[in-house]
Amino acid sequence: MKRKWPSKNQWRSFFTVLGIKEKIIFLVLITLFLSSAVVLVSNAYYYNTEAVATNGGTHIEGVIGQPRFINPIYANSDADRDLVQLTFSGLLQYDKDLNIKEDLAESFSVDSSGKIYTFHLRENLRWSDGESLTTDDIIFTIQTIQDPSFKSPLQANWVGVDIEKINDLTIRFILRKPYIGFLENLTIAILPKHIWEEVEAEKFAFEDYNLQPVGSGMFKVKTIKEKINSIISITLEENKFYYGNRPYISKIKFIYFKNEEDLIKAAKKNKIAGISLTSAVDIGSNWKNNLLSLPRYFAVFFNQDQSEVLKSVNVRLALDYGTNKEDIVRRVLGIKDDILISQKTVNSPILAKVYGFDEPEEIYSFNIETAKELLASDGFKENGNVREKVTQKELAFSFKSRLATGSRNKEVTELQKCLAKDKDIYPNGEVSGYFGGKTKAAVILFQEKYASEILAPYNYTKGTGSVGPSTREKLNDICFQKSDEIIRLSINLATVDQPQMIKVAEILKEQWSKIGVELKIKVYPLFQLERDIIKPRNYDALLFGEVLGAIPDPFPFWHSSQIQDPGLNLALYENSKVDKYLEDNRKTFDVDKRLKYLDNFANTLTAEIPAIFLYSPDFVYATSSKLKGVSSNKITDPAKRFIGIEDWYVKTKRIW
Repeated sequence: MKRKWPSKNQWRSFFTVLGIKEKIIFLVLITLFLSSAVVLVSNAYYYNTEAVATNGGTHIEGVIGQPRFINPIYANSDADRDLVQLTFSGLLQYDKDLNIKEDLAESFSVDSSGKIYTFHLRENLRWSDGESLTTDDIIFTIQTIQDPSFKSPLQANWVGVDIEKINDLTIRFILRKPYIGFLENLTIAILPKHIWEEVEAEKFAFEDYNLQPVGSGMFKVKTIKEKINSIISITLEENKFYYGNRPYISKIKFIYFKNEEDLIKAAKKNKIAGISLTSAVDIGSNWKNNLLSLPRYFAVFFNQDQSEVLKSVNVRLALDYGTNKEDIVRRVLGIKDDILISQKTVNSPILAKVYGFDEPEEIYSFNIETAKELLASDGFKENGNVREKVTQKELAFSFKSRLATGSRNKEVTELQKCLAKDKDIYPNGEVSGYFGGKTKAAVILFQEKYASEILAPYNYTKGTGSVGPSTREKLNDICFQKSDEIIRLSINLATVDQPQMIKVAEILKEQWSKIGVELKIKVYPLFQLERDIIKPRNYDALLFGEVLGAIPDPFPFWHSSQIQDPGLNLALYENSKVDKYLEDNRKTFDVDKRLKYLDNFANTLTAEIPAIFLYSPDFVYATSSKLKGVSSNKITDPAKRFIGIEDWYVKTKRIW
């Protein structure tokens, strides 16, 4: 007989013919079968597909501080520069290896003299409000920076540069002198002329567009959340008018924190997915510390105009000898390997180890005994924990001019006051400011009273009545007696309110106390440090960092023209030879000559100790496992961590 497939009624009666054990066995087997089928299908799917980036999602970035200027000509804090990097574009930009390539420019050329740079813009460029971007916007931006009434910190980079418009898409820059780093200048982001051209210089820094910018970058500002005059967060969204590749991430949200401690707490709670750190921190297994090479250094800059003790080169040299840089790197950066420690210490402002230059001739290795000897030779003697020096206090007033009958000035007044103290010499005691007969008679009596000191050296036996050198010297000694002044070896050190800087300052205090120096640490929030301390140069010593470019150019930090704000010469250093080396370094395209100029610059400067160069750390950018595609290895400033952000993603899809 042929077997037949069970009918529907027979299938419905299936469980009625099974016993309890048989039912249980059947259910177990059918469950195993279905589970195996699901696993097999899933494995086959995952084996034959891969996860790739897809559009959408929001990346949340945590930042310390507050943005004030989303404006490329004013942006001077990390919070500002982060937003400028994402919302604006320049003629040129950096790639992931710090090579310079086109951005708004489609192409460019440099003539053989190194003075003429010609750029051709891409066609159909648009601002985020839809308006056309042309060479007029570029000319407006650069001329605004060049105008001193706008007080842009970038002004020094554009001295001696003329601009010529060829047409709406072609522009020419004409330099009065060749400048090797000029291409880096052209990475400056461009402002929209149609937004800013009617704004007067004194109102430029107060315009709403400083926080609601119209840019040409990959993103634009969508919303700003504020609370009691403080910005809590800023959300960026994709700029649909951006000329380049569309980013995977649709939105970027910046949340602002007061300090690194709060920032790390938020990261551990997964409230944010990217943070910049002063040093590597173990946030959790789902976080990664990306170490980015950054040409920066931290140093203690000395303001010799404000601190009396720091005017002495012996004191500054002693402080250098008294600084254990290796100990600072070990304790602050957490590095234990001696070779790595030596690579991170810095001895000059040209970052010899970063750029592959020779170290300066004078390197002041840590030596406490040498430091003590230098301080002792400068008159600072041990007196408890803090060294002191006794000096004669300068007189508030002294006689400097020859006085005789007919003289009438302040010195005559002071002369009469002094003589009147002795009734035997000037019984009348009249103070008129006029040198008459009574004053002359008093001077004669004074000269004869102290004849051995005033008259005898000139073989005179009687007073002359006129106030000459020997008379002035005795008058100054009697009338304005010099008093001793005790100078404590005490220095005020200003720095930013960041854990790493505070720790470095405390280590310096500990190290310098061993040679008899009292270090008073003053900590400020970044915006206050820049506004109240750095800008007016209101400090004895400043613990701060400086960042060089892809092409080393120390000019903005050490040329004498940069002493006053908005210049960045934080040590107020001035040396005509150094100025010449820095100027020559900017002009030549010959690599060997540039190495020589920078070497001479470093040797001259380090011999005068205007600062103590400490260390050059990697930039730490920590990212959550939620964020993928981060691949930069080198940056010129923290905001450049967003180079290649168009390849970052938070959402994925699977494809065969």
